[in-house]
Amino acid sequence: MPYAGGNSVGFDEWGKMSEESTPVSKRPKWEQDTAEKVRASLRKFAKPLADLIKRDANEGDTRLLITDMLCEGLGWDKYAELTTEYQVKGEFADYGVRLDQQLIAFIEVKRATTKLNSRHLRQVEMYAVNEGVEWLILTNGWQWQVFRLIPGMPVTIDLVLDVNLISDESIAVKAAQMFYLHKESLKRGQIEEVWKARAATAPKALASAILSETVLNELRKEVKRRSGHTIDSADLGRLVRDSVLVPELAK
Repeated sequence: MPYAGGNSVGFDEWGKMSEESTPVSKRPKWEQDTAEKVRASLRKFAKPLADLIKRDANEGDTRLLITDMLCEGLGWDKYAELTTEYQVKGEFADYGVRLDQQLIAFIEVKRATTKLNSRHLRQVEMYAVNEGVEWLILTNGWQWQVFRLIPGMPVTIDLVLDVNLISDESIAVKAAQMFYLHKESLKRGQIEEVWKARAATAPKALASAILSETVLNELRKEVKRRSGHTIDSADLGRLVRDSVLVPELAK
């Protein structure tokens, strides 16, 4: 299972990727209202979350908080859109998430003091592959990791969001990222745009662009302009691949 981490994406306090410059007053009312609801929920659940961590609460107690966060904070209907213990070929995902009656995501919950790791990701990946689901979410209450599954041989998993709710970052910054897990945002496909932005500027994607014929031709011209030395594009590509890029990106 190849894992493509991607680069970090900045967010402003209204839940939009930071490269966007749309003034707050120009954004849709639903977006402003939703962003405020997410911020308010993070304030509300900050103390219960801290208490869970302090007492090393078990996974069941952590799930109770997750359910409240999903429903009160992120707008999901507890009865119509969330299925606990979702069965997948004899195994059980902690939550299946439905949107317009279509299964769109699996959520795997770990106890509040458990550090999320690749083993947990493999667990929920299996559920997603078997059910044809694109979105995978891991959480222990304070850390929320969102992954996009790209079908293929082999399957690829891209990290899209990694939110730490107990970090020193402001509530606004945390809410700006959690915004994309709100039902209103998800049903509009906004997280897909976040994934596309990360995928387009991930290290491997940038390395591929650098090694493209178009970029190498321009680079060859620049080398000629600066030094007077003429180098073949193929030789230049080989030099960049062997001497500039880290090995895992040059493949």
